Amino acid sequence: MEIVHQESGEPLATTVEIADTRLARARGLMFQRSISDDDALVLSYDGQSTRQLHMLFVPFDIDAIWLADGVVQATKRLPAWIGHGRAVADTVVELPAGTADDVEPGDHVRLAQTGQSRSSHVQ
Repeated sequence: MEIVHQESGEPLATTVEIADTRLARARGLMFQRSISDDDALVLSYDGQSTRQLHMLFVPFDIDAIWLADGVVQATKRLPAWIGHGRAVADTVVELPAGTADDVEPGDHVRLAQTGQSRSSHVQ
């Protein structure tokens, strides 16, 4: 699976982990040492609501993209340890810092069934 920025046609990530359980979403990227340049963590939710992120126990900067039905609602660079952000979304994508520099609200981001994917099914 890969994440594609439709306006540019470029992949934002080619290796995607899906966090689709409450525990996997709560854990997010905490306690990881780094994130590879082509990796992403997708936090998938049932329905749109205000989704908050924090960087507690995340020792590296990331870019976050909040999506509602594939449309970018917000993007933000979150600094290690102290970053936080929130927006209404049904999906939040966490990427290496700098990856989402050209992604803007109103753009379209989609998950495509190519490349590698991992699912976090921890209950």
